[in-house]
Amino acid sequence: MPAQRLMPDDDAQDLIDLTRAICAERLAPRVDAAEAAHEFPKDTFALLGRSGLLSLPYPEEHGGMGQPYEVYLQVVEEIASVWMSVAVGVSVHSLTMFPLDRFGTDEQKRTLLEPMLGGDQLGAYCLSELRAGSDVASMTTRATPSADGSSWRIKGSKAWISHAGHADYYTTFARTSDDGGRGISCFIVPADADGLVFAEPERKMGLHCDTVSQIHFEDVEVSGDRLVGAVGQGLPIALAALDSGRLGIAAAATGLAQGALDLAVSYAKDRVQFGRPIADNQGLAFLLADMEAAVMSARATYLHAARLKDAGRPVGRAASVAKLIATDAAMRVTTDAVQVLGGAGYTTDFPAERYMREAKVTQIFEGTNQIQRLVISRDLLKETS
Repeated sequence: MPAQRLMPDDDAQDLIDLTRAICAERLAPRVDAAEAAHEFPKDTFALLGRSGLLSLPYPEEHGGMGQPYEVYLQVVEEIASVWMSVAVGVSVHSLTMFPLDRFGTDEQKRTLLEPMLGGDQLGAYCLSELRAGSDVASMTTRATPSADGSSWRIKGSKAWISHAGHADYYTTFARTSDDGGRGISCFIVPADADGLVFAEPERKMGLHCDTVSQIHFEDVEVSGDRLVGAVGQGLPIALAALDSGRLGIAAAATGLAQGALDLAVSYAKDRVQFGRPIADNQGLAFLLADMEAAVMSARATYLHAARLKDAGRPVGRAASVAKLIATDAAMRVTTDAVQVLGGAGYTTDFPAERYMREAKVTQIFEGTNQIQRLVISRDLLKETS
């Protein structure tokens, strides 16, 4: 059954209703075949873009929908309850626009951000490297300025990049000096730039429609007007963006768990053993109750963080808590869904096994859950010292 929601106004409820209609009519009929075929759903992102669902949390003055994070994240959750790969893609795309929205000049917002918000473009976020994942300050990809300062040349490789080879632009972080975390800068690299080379997609255990691969920057030239923020400001930009990205993943993980719960409840009511539905067995019914409690707790946690963000209050710790709680809940709920379905849950005849495989990576990307615990504990100790 659909999640119960208390939206802030009628416009927000209309967005949820629109999202549910698109999910039911356009996403649900395709998801199983597309995931099995490892297809990148570019047309689905185009549909969401035309519907205004790719630009929800950004200002109307630049072409966004001007919606609070409280609303945007619930739309992401609704999509994830049907097609997790697409929900992750929506979150990633939103993440790619954050640097321009927060740190871009007025001219950059007009020439770069507005087309991104128009719904026709899809972005990729290039931060991680093979040896610079949780420790992003150790990245080695380097951007070197031209003699006259009018452009930059980027050399190096990025890893685990969603939408690689399919994106229209790449929000890229590169080293511009050897000054540790203060020596990183942010660039918007167009997809048609010479020297962008895409490796073969990673062979992952889940999220098969979320194409992920390494990107090699082989002396890629970028004009100076595509530097976002000041030289050396890249790491603060990246970390601020990740707070928003973690909320996106928390919402997506909650939606995934909701989808698994809905499947488990439906199966438990229909599956008959010993002359009665298995849902009549108290042991199984209590398991479903625990799954519901986990999903509702995850939703409450990310909505609390979203409301802090919408109020302009610090959100770093709350975003990490939301990411930690929601993704651990998704792993537990999807695993329990497989158990509820029994042998059927271990087959590809039902999506329970896919939900379980997809849940695992939510505990890893946008900062592992071990990193979230580090962020939370450091913030607590700093506050109380």
